[in-house]
Amino acid sequence: MSGSEPLTIPAAVGVAAQRFPDSDALLDGPVRISFAQLLERVRTVARALIAEGIRPGDRVALCSPNTHHWVLAALGALYAGATLVPVNTRFTGAENLDVIRRSRARALVIAGEFLGVDRLAQLNAANGGPLDQLRTTIRIPVEGELEPVAGTRRWSDLDDLAAAVPESQADAVAAAVAPDDVSDILFTSGTTGRSKGAMSAHRQALGVARAWAEHGELTTADRYLVINPFFHSFGYKAGILACLLRGAAVLPQPTFDVAEVLRRVEEDRVTVLPGPPTIYQSMLDHPDRAHRDLSGLRLAVTGAATVPVVLVERMQRELSFDTVLTAYGLTEAVVATMCLPEDDDETVARTCGRAAAGFEVRIAGPDGTPKPAGEAGEVQVRGPNVMLGYLDDEAATEQAIGPDGWLRTGDVGTLDERGYLTITDRLKDMYICGGFNVYPAEVEQVLARLDGVVEVAVVGVPDERLGEVGKAFVVGSSELSAEDVLAHCRDRLANYKRPRQVEFRTDLPRNPSGKILKRLLRDLR
Repeated sequence: MSGSEPLTIPAAVGVAAQRFPDSDALLDGPVRISFAQLLERVRTVARALIAEGIRPGDRVALCSPNTHHWVLAALGALYAGATLVPVNTRFTGAENLDVIRRSRARALVIAGEFLGVDRLAQLNAANGGPLDQLRTTIRIPVEGELEPVAGTRRWSDLDDLAAAVPESQADAVAAAVAPDDVSDILFTSGTTGRSKGAMSAHRQALGVARAWAEHGELTTADRYLVINPFFHSFGYKAGILACLLRGAAVLPQPTFDVAEVLRRVEEDRVTVLPGPPTIYQSMLDHPDRAHRDLSGLRLAVTGAATVPVVLVERMQRELSFDTVLTAYGLTEAVVATMCLPEDDDETVARTCGRAAAGFEVRIAGPDGTPKPAGEAGEVQVRGPNVMLGYLDDEAATEQAIGPDGWLRTGDVGTLDERGYLTITDRLKDMYICGGFNVYPAEVEQVLARLDGVVEVAVVGVPDERLGEVGKAFVVGSSELSAEDVLAHCRDRLANYKRPRQVEFRTDLPRNPSGKILKRLLRDLR
């Protein structure tokens, strides 16, 4: 592996070990791993996976909260030439099963019991037993030691498994990975309610990570507390991979607990803390803030919601951030625009920055014609880091990416004369709850299966803590209660997707063609 800029993630692991051998790569409680040690640990995971029958091009599903295990498992799978399939830890067993089946994963790395939930048991229950498609299932100890489970491996077994595969074999597999090979498949719900797997190549994953790291001016002196879930592109690519390229330390945070975050910022001397605006608001409002030394903080990167100018100012003044940036991205492009450190507070709060990571950005009308500065239209992006396409869904890929390479984001926005983007609305009905995208069509399909529901429409409504939450407008039988609706969702949808409010109506507003007018429902909130 050369000292030049790496074009594959396995190469990036090797280059980081050469460039920053003694710098901290991972800090997770008592676990402290340097970049030299990171290469060794990653190689061990790769050897274990190879021993278990994983071959280049196979898919490895990973379902676990943010810990050092996730980083090692992900990079180890990629080092073994496999494609990574991150799985949302908030998914139910049925949702997990759908992603694992459709990705045709051959290995599953999954958390043991976490927050009172045994995800493997959920998955097997949803499937009616263990999945035959898996060559191996490896369980991660998140909360204490793991009891043996028939047909599975434990994280502690990896060293013994790896002993069957020489280091040279793993290194040869890693060296054979090509920049255009698929590095990961990130599943994101579609407006039809069916999740879609966005495929990216190694060069693309590193391209967006490199751009993020450059805008954030990451260095080996940085300690990056990653609250954004690793299964999300923000935590994985703008987190793990950005740090890997610049020699910054990753500090995984498995759950968002404000008091714990404030403690870690002080005790671990955190310098970089990205996340949705709700994180910073929660920190500002917490009584522990006044008793914590937050002076190490230098960089915040936020987005996914409107950011009030006063919040930016308070983040700098009361949370000690030197720089606050906003950005705009989506799973299919990750980082499309980003502000710069020299941008003023008004620009940071009112815009999402300028095109980044080699992207072009334009505003287009319904016919695809570009609109001039200041006029609203659909935000479209084009560049080398637009996803390769959706897994096994050519029709959806063609609908998303035009023949000229422009990705239709479904968001409405404007560009000013400087090229700075402002998001004003959404063509789709998606809303953002606690930093996570929610697609109402998916929720509506679940609710349509509830006995007594005749019609249902879900919209996002403002929420002080989460930004937006779902509200379900239901036309149905008189016996149906709000608790019935919420309970039905509780068993079938991840927490952030579940409506928080229910309103029963005799009918829903429609236009002359019969389409439900959700903008009128939003006005009824």
